[in-house]
Amino acid sequence: MTLASLDRPTGGAVQKPRVGFLGVGWIGLDRMKAIVGAGAAEVAAICDPSPEMAAKAAELAPGAALAADFDALLDQGLDGVVIATPSSLHAAQSIRALERGAAVFCQKPLGRTADEVRAVVDAARAADRLLGVDLSYRFTHGMQRIRELVQAGELGRVFAVDLVFHNAYGPDKPWFYDQAQSGGGCVMDLGVHLVDLALWTLGFPAATDISARLFAGGERLSAHPDRVEDFAEATVELESGAVVRLACSWRLNAGQDAVISAAFYGTQGGATIRNVDGSFYDFVTERYRGTSREPVHPLENDWGGKAAADWARRLAAGEGFSPEIARMADAAEILDRIYGR
Repeated sequence: MTLASLDRPTGGAVQKPRVGFLGVGWIGLDRMKAIVGAGAAEVAAICDPSPEMAAKAAELAPGAALAADFDALLDQGLDGVVIATPSSLHAAQSIRALERGAAVFCQKPLGRTADEVRAVVDAARAADRLLGVDLSYRFTHGMQRIRELVQAGELGRVFAVDLVFHNAYGPDKPWFYDQAQSGGGCVMDLGVHLVDLALWTLGFPAATDISARLFAGGERLSAHPDRVEDFAEATVELESGAVVRLACSWRLNAGQDAVISAAFYGTQGGATIRNVDGSFYDFVTERYRGTSREPVHPLENDWGGKAAADWARRLAAGEGFSPEIARMADAAEILDRIYGR
C-alpha cells in the first residue's frame, strides 16, 4: 500500500494508514499508545529484538504482525514507520524506510551529525514522504504560547535565551555511553531539545559564533573527546543578535530528579516554561513584565506523545514531504560545532 491508497474508500470510510513500529521499549511503546489514542493510524506491524517487549506492545494492537527484523517489518507494505532504536541506527533505518515508500517518525536525534540528518531529509524529499522527529517539547502548550508571543513581537526584540536540562539519573542503556553508537552524551540526548526550542521559537536564525565546554566525571574534555560528556555548557550567538546559553547534564547533583527550563528575554518582557518539583512531565509557563509575573498556561503534563500523534494525523491526511523538516540540519550543525566537529 502507498499513501495514495488512503483515498480509497473501504466500506464507506477512508482507510487509516498502516504503521509499523521498530523498537518498542518504553518510549516506543509510549508513542504507540499516543498514536493508537489519536485514532489516526492502524498498528500493522511490530519489531523489537526483545520478544517480551514485542509481545507487550502487541497487547495494544492484537492484529499487528510480529516481524523478525526490519526487512520483515518493511515487507508488510506499510504507509509509515515509527523508529525508536539506538541513535546510531536512526539515519540508516529512516533512509531504508523512506526508500521503500514509507513515511517516517523517528526518535531524536535524527542523525548523529548534520551530514546524517541531511541525508535523511534528502531521502524524504526524493520519496516525497512525510518525515517527523520526536521533538516533543514543541508540543507543550506553554512552549507553543511562548513561540506565539515571540513571533508576534509581544516580548519586543528577544536578545537572550537561557535553556537548561539536567537529568539527575542519566540513561540506563550502555549504548548511550558509546561515542560511536550515540554520537555524543548529554548534548546529543538532551541538548538537542534545547537547541531546537531556541531555533524553532526564534524562527531559525543562523548561528554566527559558538563556544562550548564539555565535562565527564567533573573533568574538562578535549576538543575531540574520546568519551561522552555528562555535563555541557555552551553559548550560541545568532545572526538575530540574540545570545543563547544552554546547560545540560546527566547525573548532576541537582537536588531533584530534573531541572528543565526555557526562558526568553526581550526588550518588552520575558517568558519561561519550567518543570515543577523536579518532574520530567509537569510544567508551568509564565510571562514576565519587569518585576511582575503572570501565568501563561496552567500546569500541564499530557504532552509527551503529541508529536507522534500529530505525525500520524498528518500522515492520515495524506501529507508528503514538508520542506520545514530540512531545518533539522540547522540544529544538527550547532551540535556538531559544540562537539568541535
